[in-house]
Amino acid sequence: MDRIATSIRLAAADHGLAVPSYAAASDVIGLGLKECIDQLFPGLADSDAEQFAALYSARFKQQDTIPCAFFPGVLETLRDLRQGAYFLAVATGKSRSGLDRVLAATGLFEFFDGSRCADETLSKPHPLMLEELLSQFEVRPSDAIMVGDTEFDLEMARNANIPAIAVSYGAHHLDRLLKYKPIASLDSFQDIKKYL
Repeated sequence: MDRIATSIRLAAADHGLAVPSYAAASDVIGLGLKECIDQLFPGLADSDAEQFAALYSARFKQQDTIPCAFFPGVLETLRDLRQGAYFLAVATGKSRSGLDRVLAATGLFEFFDGSRCADETLSKPHPLMLEELLSQFEVRPSDAIMVGDTEFDLEMARNANIPAIAVSYGAHHLDRLLKYKPIASLDSFQDIKKYL
């Protein structure tokens, strides 16, 4: 989370834009980069938005030389789920190149059957990412669960009629997530197994 917000602020300074507060830069985490730019810098010309996006990407890559540590229990839980009869997928505001870089650096490619990124489909909170994944695996919305740490995640799940689980340790405070009426809120990712 810190790397994203810091990279947004540095890129704004690089481009001579008003630097958003750390809170404002953190608040857009989960959206695609285009949507982040639209929210933080409304009315920015397309050419300036493209330049900002390039500066952000460069700044993020500078910050992202060491993979973030996993939250406790995540890796073990992914291994357990992988051994079960579940499809695991990622729906992210990251770009395809960004997600692939993270999955390669963390060794997580083997855990996921599919993914959708904001630069190849519509960004959260639009439901298209989830709808495409459901279609790919021929799964009904009622047979899926979306796990998220932002309002955008839970709103996307609601828009796709998919039950959602909120995690309390991510980008947005749990109070913001509970208004979307998730079926559960977790303080530890390994507790997800209780709801499958």
